[in-house]
Amino acid sequence: MNGISVGAATPPVFVLNSLEADISVIDPVTWTETARIPTGKEPHHMYLTPDEKSLVVANALGDTLTFVDPRTAQVQRTVRGIVDPYHLRFSPDMKWLIVAANRLNHVDFYRWDGENLVLAQRVATGKTPSHLWIDGQSHTVYSTMQDSDELVAIDIATQKIKWRIKTGAMPADVYGSSDGKRLFVGLTGGDSVEVFDVSGQQPRSIQLIKTGAGAHAFRATGDGKHLFVSNRVANTISKIDMTTQQVVDTYPAPGGPDCMDVSPDGRWIYVTARWARKLLVIDTQERKVVRKVNVGKSPHGVWTLQHAPR
Repeated sequence: MNGISVGAATPPVFVLNSLEADISVIDPVTWTETARIPTGKEPHHMYLTPDEKSLVVANALGDTLTFVDPRTAQVQRTVRGIVDPYHLRFSPDMKWLIVAANRLNHVDFYRWDGENLVLAQRVATGKTPSHLWIDGQSHTVYSTMQDSDELVAIDIATQKIKWRIKTGAMPADVYGSSDGKRLFVGLTGGDSVEVFDVSGQQPRSIQLIKTGAGAHAFRATGDGKHLFVSNRVANTISKIDMTTQQVVDTYPAPGGPDCMDVSPDGRWIYVTARWARKLLVIDTQERKVVRKVNVGKSPHGVWTLQHAPR
């Protein structure tokens, strides 16, 4: 299963196998793995380029980015010399690729002209920058500090730290409300999502939403109102109402649920089971796992072109 030939009619689902240094390519019609794409060491996260022509896979221990066609699963190119790329995001204004160097304690700003990446600034942050969120105006990038229990805001124009605030234990993913006023932070070392008000000059922690042990990764449901969070230790996924800041539904997700994607109609969750070497498909109407697809060791990121709004 080493070929890299996938039909273009239905875009595939991609799963990053972090401890096998490759990508599982999954046919979303038959729900079978059709190919494996080699990457650099420890691929963890991926992000679509602003022109939607390339899926960029960050290979943390390989110091590389692998560009893959999101429709055909063909490898387009490999960019080397990107130091410790763990998590990554393009700014909404399409000018920057921002990368969290998880092992090396910095966040890097790369200028992006649609083709080339040029390192502009390396910002020392704190202990173990984990996940990133960029506001809709491309003014601020937020990063969680996994091992110093902090949330840091960096001004994109000056590329300097604006503020930092303590969080609960082992913050992981971070997600911003559509109005830019609140941030949701998954506390993997606890059992909750911490909510921060970032509308003023200084941030404030305003609420803890109890979801389940190991609250970790977020994915918007697509309706603009709700947010999924994977609870890696509890083996569940919680659905949060972002207005009331309450859990409104819970779904089983055995095997250490991690990253998620969502079908265009919002009914199906695709989630990696980190400890079980599976991709799970969850029916949110029936509230149950309906498919388990075999993938590689320590599956982390999951992504498909046909998805609900993020």
